[in-house]
Amino acid sequence: MQTRGSEGRAGGPSVLFVHPDFGVGGAERLVLDAALALQSRGCRVQVWTAHYDPGHCFSESRELQVHCAGDWLPRSLGWGGRGAALCAYVRMVYLALYILLLSGEEMDMIVCDQVSACIPVFRLARHRKKILFYCHFPDLLLTQRNSFLKRLYRAPIDWVEEYTTGMADCIVVNSSFTANVFKNTFKSLAHINPDVLYPSLNVSSFDNVVPSDLDNLIPKGKKFVFLSINRYERKKNLTLALEALLELRGRLDLQDWEKIHLIMAGGYDERVLENVEYYKELENTADQFDLSHHVTFLRSFSDTQKISLLHNCTCVLYTPSNEHFGIVPVEAMYMQCPVIAVNSGGPLESVVDNITGFLCEPDPTQFSKAMEKFIRDPSLKATMGSAGRARVKEKFSLEAFTDQLYQYISKLTE
Repeated sequence: MQTRGSEGRAGGPSVLFVHPDFGVGGAERLVLDAALALQSRGCRVQVWTAHYDPGHCFSESRELQVHCAGDWLPRSLGWGGRGAALCAYVRMVYLALYILLLSGEEMDMIVCDQVSACIPVFRLARHRKKILFYCHFPDLLLTQRNSFLKRLYRAPIDWVEEYTTGMADCIVVNSSFTANVFKNTFKSLAHINPDVLYPSLNVSSFDNVVPSDLDNLIPKGKKFVFLSINRYERKKNLTLALEALLELRGRLDLQDWEKIHLIMAGGYDERVLENVEYYKELENTADQFDLSHHVTFLRSFSDTQKISLLHNCTCVLYTPSNEHFGIVPVEAMYMQCPVIAVNSGGPLESVVDNITGFLCEPDPTQFSKAMEKFIRDPSLKATMGSAGRARVKEKFSLEAFTDQLYQYISKLTE
């Protein structure tokens, strides 16, 4: 077991967060912000997870008590990441049992997310604790069922997800888009209307960082730098950014083209086969398109690097379709960086088309036309950037997020 961080201030409710893998994704960012928000309100906060590597996690995680148990259990059943969902369920059930039977921890309530299979275990506690479940997106929609065996394998997992999700005392989701998907997916939970708790942006973590020099990432003479930030996963459709860059080349003369550069920055974990494979695929695609001199690939960047990239780039390209929420557009807008995003899912609620960026079909031509606008009218970055920061302060502030979350905690523990 691994423990880091400091004690929360005494006096408030004791809240225990349970999360599968405390890494560097959007879900982890939300859990971290939620834990820090409650700690700032006087709650005694702990985070329990099946995997935690301080070197591969947001730096603010060191401000919390983080405990790890069950990392010895497999993440998948052999080659190709097969059985990952089943293994995630087993790891979370083990983690819940460890907390109840071996940790000696006492808590007033539990907050869990991503994997609901641990909820019935916590229900076995001698003194029943209230449970809040944060649904980022139904897991059963995140996988393909291309064979009878896959459908057979997923059937009990999907049933367990739906049944155990309904066992939570309170369910919240990250966007109105996800709320609608929740209602349409979990038919037996039609009586539940989950509240929307938008992920927030802890702006102090951005304001306190001095952007660093990026000469090692951006070649000299590049006036227009486009930035893609997403994990190296195929569902993020990062190929769209490369295809859009290829289309853009055909729309510009040679002089303007030489001023263009794209940075592909993404979360990367060498333990995850898809990360390794997709990264190589993208590199090969850049070579095939003859774009290698105009693209920089960056893996598992630091918080300082991310903020520096957002500070220095012209625009962010956000390529996933039907993204559940997507914190990257919010981060970009706060850094006064316009966003070009696919016109579906969470970005419909965060990005204002033609005001803070552009919402496009997931089509290289549409993306390249939007990118070209920043080249033809460089003042567009400042205008849209200013509007983006104002929108984040209005709708996605940490204060609003903290107030709403603390209300849930207070109501459940009263």
